[in-house]
Amino acid sequence: MSRRRTLGTKKKIALLVGAATMAGGGAFVMANASNAAQTTQDARTKAAQDAGVCQGLATALGNNQRFIEGQRADPDAQSQARIENREAVVAEIERKQAASGCAVGESAQDSQTGRPQAGQPQAGQEAGQAGQEAGQDTGDQAGDRADGAAQTGEQVCAGSTVTLSGEGGAPAASSNQFPVGTRLRVTNLDNDKSTTVEVNSVSGSCALLNDAAFEQVREEGKFLIRRALIEKVS
Repeated sequence: MSRRRTLGTKKKIALLVGAATMAGGGAFVMANASNAAQTTQDARTKAAQDAGVCQGLATALGNNQRFIEGQRADPDAQSQARIENREAVVAEIERKQAASGCAVGESAQDSQTGRPQAGQPQAGQEAGQAGQEAGQDTGDQAGDRADGAAQTGEQVCAGSTVTLSGEGGAPAASSNQFPVGTRLRVTNLDNDKSTTVEVNSVSGSCALLNDAAFEQVREEGKFLIRRALIEKVS
């Protein structure tokens, strides 16, 4: 009787251990399945974001290409300057397409942007809008530069650097090459910021900006523009 009871106890222990093992294995399988589902969802979100960026850049590219076509179809005195600037924008958008893994040179119509695709996650729609806005901002900035370029005369002081004079007052410049009253447009090619100022005094540089003018084109923490474009406006 004593031996039979002992065997029964051992069997009970074995059954309990087996049940615990099966339960633990089931929990492990469920955890793996949950992790796999999350990974799949993350992958889908990432793919949607990538597709959205590519769609946005494609739309921005199409907008700029149509702008160029319109200028060529109905040119005016400023069209050539605008076209040259927009061609530079097209090259920059194509560079962004390559960096983002998109099809380089792929363009889209306006109507294709902002129209949500069935099943496209919100993140993908937002990424598409961000891509379009990035490309559109680039185009708008270039268009502004093109309009300004049409008003400028000639590039002057090629290779010159630009710094600040430390003088206060409204934005202005001093120069050793241009008389008082001359208007100069100074562009920082490292951040594409420009300012048009009037020469109001003499200095030892082609174009020396006062504090207010320099703040309009400076890069944070820098007090010298090494890559500057100086143009005589009038």
